[in-house]
Amino acid sequence: MLEDTSADTMAAAAAAATLHLRIRIVAATVDLLRDVPFHEARAEHVAERLDISTHELHQHFPSWDGLVLAAVDRWNGARMDEVTREVGDGSTVELLRAIVASNADDPALMRLLVALLSVAGNPQHAMSSYLRSRYQLFFSQVRRGLERDIAVGRAPHTMDPRRGAEQLIALYEGLQLQALLRSDLDLVAAFDRAVARLERGWMERYEATAQRRLSTWGDVSWSDDETWSV
Repeated sequence: MLEDTSADTMAAAAAAATLHLRIRIVAATVDLLRDVPFHEARAEHVAERLDISTHELHQHFPSWDGLVLAAVDRWNGARMDEVTREVGDGSTVELLRAIVASNADDPALMRLLVALLSVAGNPQHAMSSYLRSRYQLFFSQVRRGLERDIAVGRAPHTMDPRRGAEQLIALYEGLQLQALLRSDLDLVAAFDRAVARLERGWMERYEATAQRRLSTWGDVSWSDDETWSV
């Protein structure tokens, strides 16, 4: 009986040690991806940071792609938990704004997420299927959030939630890409300006009249002291 108890204790201790090492490996991968561009990071770099062999690392994470995904889930998941607590029962636009602000505060994560969008766009890549499923989940969450906003009166009923989600995510992703390439862009302020325009459009029923409107803009005259205001 005592032998059985001792064996169970040793097995539990071994399992705990294994779990602890896996947690450390994922945490070290997050730190590596903060410091090193995604396309330059390698499993051996993680092993070096932990002072373990690459062989031992591969015993716990045989696939580098799998380890990267685990690190992204941990990094982005912790960020999203914080953002969700901050926004509380706020609107979907407020949630996206909080994500934008979080990205501005943590540009390394923003760079990684943008890099992974490129990976997801390649159907032949081993991570593509998983990344696409996560992207679809994100889109669905935004769409459902807009549906809820309409139901409680926080968004106009003239807005189609599916199209609204497409447009809101387009702003979010497009502006964060610009922020990576333009040092002069204030990401949060740009998002606020763009969303203000977007929400104004949501209050009108959609009509395919863009060409007619564009054809009339050439008739507008501007004085020398007039400028565009966004």
